[in-house]
Amino acid sequence: MATFAKSTFSHASYAAFRPSYPRSLYTTILSYHHGPRNLLVDLGCGHGVVARSLSNDFDHVIGTDPSAGMIAQAKSSTSSTDFANVEFREALAEDLPFIADGSVDMVVAGQAAHWFDYPRLWPEMRRIVRRGGTLAFWGYKDHVFVDYPAATRILMEWAYGMDKERLGPYWSQPGRSIVEGKLRAIMPPAEDWEDETRVDYEPGTRGKESGEGTLFMSRRLRVGECKEYVRTWSAYHGWQEAHPEVGKRAEGGKGDVVDAMFDEIVQAEGWESEEMEVDIEWGSGLLLARRR
Repeated sequence: MATFAKSTFSHASYAAFRPSYPRSLYTTILSYHHGPRNLLVDLGCGHGVVARSLSNDFDHVIGTDPSAGMIAQAKSSTSSTDFANVEFREALAEDLPFIADGSVDMVVAGQAAHWFDYPRLWPEMRRIVRRGGTLAFWGYKDHVFVDYPAATRILMEWAYGMDKERLGPYWSQPGRSIVEGKLRAIMPPAEDWEDETRVDYEPGTRGKESGEGTLFMSRRLRVGECKEYVRTWSAYHGWQEAHPEVGKRAEGGKGDVVDAMFDEIVQAEGWESEEMEVDIEWGSGLLLARRR
């Protein structure tokens, strides 16, 4: 998670442009859960959206993240009056000494599980999660312009093309491959976890909900907002570090990799302006398991 821990990363932009999660996702997770709802731990909590969203469902919520910047963003976005039962701690998911053995009813991770060190994580999860407690990890891959196949194809070419002028070389691995695989590479040890359940979605390009599986994440955005969302990608931050002399056009620069990507999309699709709205959906994977 080194990218998000860097002082040069814009935690405010991440909070502003990253997608949130619908109540239907949380309902699916809570329906799976059995037993008390005393303590929830949100690993890799980022700016705190999951912790806040589940605060009414648990007596106490602890959000953890190794990035001091993310924790600061989470605290500034979380009213102590409205969310009195939520706290945030700077910590690695693999090392949570302030959480007592067997005290956690549910542990979650939204768009963070691909960063974890699993040989270290699984023993810590075995320690802190009570018997019968729930593990819920989910993540989302690249977004799809559901009405625009050419735009989606071009986005993929720029996102994963291995030319150094594109974004492909700058993804952290194996994390990105884990996300692309909808977290299928994450396998809870069978001796500690049971009732494993997976809920996936792969978007289509024949309109809304034309994909396969259970859709959780969709949004209608202006083209300009889509550009700023891509600029929250860790690969974009890596590209920036490799091209410090190149600025985005909106700030007086000659145009960065995202400007170039969307120039090609606009030409292919005939989009008229950055104020135009488009529907997008994200491919996603949800992993649920119960502590033996």
